[in-house]
Amino acid sequence: MDWKEVYEQGDTATVRAQAGRCMDCGIPFCHQGCPLGNLIPEWNDLTWRGEGRQAIERLHATNNFPEFTGRLCPAPCESSCVLAINQPAVTIKQVELSIIDQAWANDWVDPHPPERLTGKTVAVVGSGPAGLAAAQQLTRAGHTVAVFERDDRIGGLLRYGIPDFKMEKKHLESRLRQMQAEGTRFRAGVNIGVDISWPDLRSRYDAVIVATGALEPRDLPIPGRDLSGVHYAMEYLVQQNRVGAGDSIVDQLTADGKHVVVLGGGDTGADCIGTAHRQKALSVTNLAIGKQPPSERTDAQPWPMSPNLFEVSSAHEEGGERMYLASTVEFLGNDVGEVRAIRVAETEYIDGRRVPKAGTEREIPADLVLLALGFTGTEGDTLRDQLALPVERGTVERADDYQTSEAGVFVAGDAGRGQSLIVWAIAEGRAAAAAVDRYLEGDTELPAPIRPTDHAIAF
Repeated sequence: MDWKEVYEQGDTATVRAQAGRCMDCGIPFCHQGCPLGNLIPEWNDLTWRGEGRQAIERLHATNNFPEFTGRLCPAPCESSCVLAINQPAVTIKQVELSIIDQAWANDWVDPHPPERLTGKTVAVVGSGPAGLAAAQQLTRAGHTVAVFERDDRIGGLLRYGIPDFKMEKKHLESRLRQMQAEGTRFRAGVNIGVDISWPDLRSRYDAVIVATGALEPRDLPIPGRDLSGVHYAMEYLVQQNRVGAGDSIVDQLTADGKHVVVLGGGDTGADCIGTAHRQKALSVTNLAIGKQPPSERTDAQPWPMSPNLFEVSSAHEEGGERMYLASTVEFLGNDVGEVRAIRVAETEYIDGRRVPKAGTEREIPADLVLLALGFTGTEGDTLRDQLALPVERGTVERADDYQTSEAGVFVAGDAGRGQSLIVWAIAEGRAAAAAVDRYLEGDTELPAPIRPTDHAIAF
């Protein structure tokens, strides 16, 4: 019932034993399962040998922020683990987290300021994982980098989208201090496109990286949508994160003493569930329109593909009810315009479409309804209007070098690929940084792990 991280530090002997299991592998498919191309067998071997300082050096060689991915990434690498063919995969994510936590505890994470400055300037718009990764890479390459964030604090969804019980913000603060010591400059509370126009920003800097994420929420336009008490999940989560940071929120959305219904079965929905429990909700119900995923791989998703499996997060373990094949038909209100219940029906599949099954409707009490239905894309109106950049299906169009039709303007992360994983965001930030460095200098020594057209491993 507190806001501290739910998982305690792993036992050292257990972590070393898991890392040693990695040595049973012949060909490390985990390299391709990870968008960052993490050198997993190398730092697993070093962990098994007790060489923690060398392990963090190999981990940092491909991943700027293992303290984030070690807590938040769904670990597609483990789905590709060779041992997972016929036994549980190596707990790669837990080993990764142990390496970086040990490194911070022993002051092994040092700033790496550039040896020389190039005299070139880069503006990074957005301070989520993609923007921060690009900024750190370019700062270390010698460019003068400024990160712009429209919120009052740096961090993007790492700051305001992730509940503290999944990642305490002290981890973000530690990394930001390292980046500042390297020379990265942060400009919070600046909304590019409003406070500073995109053309003006472009004229001030030699290159611009758009890393604004995909924050446009998916709506559910059914009867009763305008009732008080029906809100987007991020509106709810951001307020709680602000309160956790010490802010005072007038009329804060809270689950205290309410029947809460969360629509959507993904990570954002789980974050809402855990938050509602801590706010002392009377009940928490999680509805998903589709079928419950299987507990094990199906023939349609063989190893080493990343399968769609039924997952139980810590928030689910804490309580609440999960329902699948539940189609929300209507939000029902009381006499003063507040939501009091939702009407749901069983989902049936007709010609591949999911529709409510007639005659199966029922009501579920609801004083607070949270829409955690994913995101439709980036909020790109100002980019379209001010720079005439094509924004199709919620993403900003770009070439294989991450550059848009506007010379010197690049796109990284969810703004370019759509809603995705934190590990993809960091990988894109690193790759876009290499593209920008090549644009500015004619060549680059920065690693470029992926191209925009790359996808997760598929056979």
